[in-house]
Amino acid sequence: MESYQQDVLDLALKSQALKFGSFTLKSGRQSPYFFNLGLFNTGELLSTLASAYAQAIIKSGIEFDVIFGPAYKGIPLAAITAVKLSELGGEKWHKIEYAFNRKEKKDHGEGGSIVGASMEGKRVLIIDDVITAGTAIKEAFEIIAVAKGTTAGVIIALDRQETTVDSDKSAVQVVESTFGVPVINIVNLDSIIAYISDKFTIEEMASMEAYRSQYSPKA
Repeated sequence: MESYQQDVLDLALKSQALKFGSFTLKSGRQSPYFFNLGLFNTGELLSTLASAYAQAIIKSGIEFDVIFGPAYKGIPLAAITAVKLSELGGEKWHKIEYAFNRKEKKDHGEGGSIVGASMEGKRVLIIDDVITAGTAIKEAFEIIAVAKGTTAGVIIALDRQETTVDSDKSAVQVVESTFGVPVINIVNLDSIIAYISDKFTIEEMASMEAYRSQYSPKA
């Protein structure tokens, strides 16, 4: 495991952004863990998270020109990750731009729904916390297409590595197969279990393993 992954998991536990117990997800499933990126809400936490995003991006080798953060969660992630790429990645990354969308189009001033860099004719990397195979990620692809950009990939903080409610594939697999772009992550369920297995009780470990076994993608 990379040091930036360990840093994120350490701070996620410390800030309780990563919790264990019994949680009802939007899908209706009962999950033995919950990851709330909104609790990375201090300068220290956000800086560590953005550094991890930047290092995962650099490691991936994905070529792109603009980071796009879907409103609202993606907005600060896009901005601070662009800063960290410039700080950590060397000269190649100094000119990476960022953009985000408004929920409602502005009808005065410069108008439009995109703030920041133009995406026209550029390769765009979507940044978000997690993804489902629902409307939010589809909207991000549509926004980029309308702006005449080309989506180069997606980066998320956590891949839950579990099937969607209507398929035997994970949300990440659905997005990759539907849109034909890579989806990379900082951490996933496997890395969470591997890294903090010594911190679990026997019962907690059994719950995590049972959940992974029940909902892991079949392909």
